[in-house]
Amino acid sequence: MSDKSKKIFLALSIVVPFLIYCVYYYSNMIKNAPYRFTDFESVDIRYGFPDSMLNHFNSKTADYEYLTKDGQLIKDTLRLRNDDLLYLHRKAQELGFWNVQDDMTTSAADKKDLARVPRYTLTFKYKEKTKSVTMDADYAGNPKMFEAARTTVDEVMRMLASAKTR
Repeated sequence: MSDKSKKIFLALSIVVPFLIYCVYYYSNMIKNAPYRFTDFESVDIRYGFPDSMLNHFNSKTADYEYLTKDGQLIKDTLRLRNDDLLYLHRKAQELGFWNVQDDMTTSAADKKDLARVPRYTLTFKYKEKTKSVTMDADYAGNPKMFEAARTTVDEVMRMLASAKTR
């Protein structure tokens, strides 16, 4: 056997099976990903003060209810485009929203004063799974998790504002 044929045999017996295994392994990982946009159903956000979370948006029903500065409750229809929903899904994935704790609220005993603090509940619904996070604006837990949840909420709010201006 020549030196060239030995190298070809070595490449075929080691490299090719490794490449086949990589394709098989990663295709199954992608197929079984926990939160896929193809399974995406809706995004739902509620915000306000804990005793009255009147502000609400649901992308599936396109219902948008919010309080004005005058205290008047406005009911509106607001539709997000598929590109907007894809952006929100990818942004949540990029920020690590799926790894955030479900309950990021501050207990009454831990509150420093009696100030009213806004609360947000953000829910991403998929066919088989749902990720819902309830967060207070003054949460004092893990700062990285709080930042990921807060930034995701901010992105959803920004997307609602841009869709409202269209």
